[in-house]
Amino acid sequence: MSVAIKICGISTPDALDAAIAARADFVGFVFFPPSPRHVDAHAAAALAARSGSTIGRVGLFVDADDGQIAEAVNAARLDAIQLHGGESPQRAAQVKQRFGLPVWKALPVATADDVAAAQDFRGAADLILFDAKTPKDAALPGGMGLRFDWSLVSRYRGKTGWGLAGGLSPSNVAQAITETGTPLVDTSSGVESAPGVKNAERITAFCNAVRAA
Repeated sequence: MSVAIKICGISTPDALDAAIAARADFVGFVFFPPSPRHVDAHAAAALAARSGSTIGRVGLFVDADDGQIAEAVNAARLDAIQLHGGESPQRAAQVKQRFGLPVWKALPVATADDVAAAQDFRGAADLILFDAKTPKDAALPGGMGLRFDWSLVSRYRGKTGWGLAGGLSPSNVAQAITETGTPLVDTSSGVESAPGVKNAERITAFCNAVRAA
């Protein structure tokens, strides 16, 4: 089976074009102002129009209310909603019911118990995205280039689909796929030349490395 590829934190036409040219499956739009990858509804609408039906669009939110999510869903014509904050299973279920879109829930991982928490989202989320746990005083919940012990998810047998994020780059993504068997990989800072600045060559290299794994 081929591994699905998501390039997160897309904020410019050039970065979008690079992800499409590299045949990624999804791009992620970050709707979280503290992030250097943040896009507003106007920018997201322009990117969505540019992408058309060539690639899936996932909106990333951090403890957002329904109004914020609705604005982004409509502007960017999202295909999925990624919850990247402290949202509960109940909140995930509410979002899924309210918007009628697949819900991806990012779970920060540092221990086996963090992976086990995925079971709580069964039926509430359509995909669990295992990500590296950031320091408690970090300004951002992700996109910091941190990775975790991949062996923690290699034994995941939950009923909910899943993917792997956290510190993935062109140089390590093949190893990550081999060690975990993940069906989806998600990168952001791993294909950047500076925070929030996507590098087309690194996007291409990442996608090629996934397909060669």
